[in-house]
Amino acid sequence: MRIAENIVELQRRIALYDDEPAYKEVFFTYYTPLLRFAQTFVDRQCAEEIVSDVMMKIWEKRKDLTSITNLRVYLYISTKNTALNYLSKQKKVEIVSIDLLNIDFPSNMLNPEQLMISAEMMRRINNAINALPSRCKLVFKLVKEDGLPYKEVADILDISIKTIDNQLAIALRKISEAINLQLDMKLEY
Repeated sequence: MRIAENIVELQRRIALYDDEPAYKEVFFTYYTPLLRFAQTFVDRQCAEEIVSDVMMKIWEKRKDLTSITNLRVYLYISTKNTALNYLSKQKKVEIVSIDLLNIDFPSNMLNPEQLMISAEMMRRINNAINALPSRCKLVFKLVKEDGLPYKEVADILDISIKTIDNQLAIALRKISEAINLQLDMKLEY
């Protein structure tokens, strides 16, 4: 069963049967990606609290889950909104804009191809990613590291698919310049 189909089935079981094992599976599937996402807005401790709150609300409002068409997008948007509400209440940020956020993403991709890349190349790649503008870095992380489709990223960040495409093109160009590679910039939707 594909992951998306599995999540829909888990969502249905939670909503209709109060299925705790299904809820736990959703929780463990999304907790870490949502935590990384929340950390783009707040520190780790606050991010843990925010993600826990979002996941608790899913359980508390489980009867309403049948009205949610895409649970993954709903979880990311809920996490973003909860983090922004937290910042607004803390008055740490008057106006919160993705462009103003200081985003630091550790690269956690460890496939065989990357294991072959030298330590120097990995350092250059990570430096290039960390040097990207905030929005560009956030789009790159959601699409390339979390593997979200363009449409879902557009929904989560409330931007157009064309903006996603442009931000990824910028990211890939800057990363390739930093590591002296020429990339064919064919992006998929």
